Amino acid sequence: MNTTGTRYVLAREQTDLSDEVRAAPAPPLPTVSEPFGLRVADPDGSDPMMLSEWMHRPHLLAAWEQPWSAERREQDLRAQLAGTYSLPCIVSFDFAADDRPELGRRDVAYLELYRAAKDEIARLYHADPYDVAMHLATAEQDLTGRRMMAAFAAQLLPAIFAAEPKCRRIMVDPDHRNVAVRRVAERFGAPSLGEFDIRPDRRITLYTQPRTPVDMPTLRR
Repeated sequence: MNTTGTRYVLAREQTDLSDEVRAAPAPPLPTVSEPFGLRVADPDGSDPMMLSEWMHRPHLLAAWEQPWSAERREQDLRAQLAGTYSLPCIVSFDFAADDRPELGRRDVAYLELYRAAKDEIARLYHADPYDVAMHLATAEQDLTGRRMMAAFAAQLLPAIFAAEPKCRRIMVDPDHRNVAVRRVAERFGAPSLGEFDIRPDRRITLYTQPRTPVDMPTLRR
């Protein structure tokens, strides 16, 4: 069972936590500005089916390795929303801002915000209970090529700090082969803490964006 007492287990959520870490609530939903929108994913609507279809696309299948059915995606969303480890979100975009008004406003990406101190990456660095980490899955590669998601990231980072005043740093841990995410992190000057074999089958690059210079994290030995 996970920390919510349900049978569905979130793969990366840690259960051997200090009382201080356990007490931290789920990350709050940041506020972003047009042409972007951000909402909490809805397990009762069409989101599980949409996310299942997205995650079967070749570029996301390689990066996320989650070729799940809509039913399992629904379970996963419910487990996240029942606990305090992570917050699943849907990113939308108004294509009028990209001179394609005929496309209207569409859902374009999946964002998971999670507490780094409750995640496996806390084994790598000294995490504060309120640190926020994130994973971002863009539905179409074309959106990354047009730098839309880089523009979204430019809004998202300060929005996370604004929504969570206790957050000392934002962490990003893409697969070391995920060039697109690494380029975005490096474009915004997020320092890399190095590459790590977090699991036998997963090697990551760990990036951080500290709120202030004194919030730069230190690695565990």
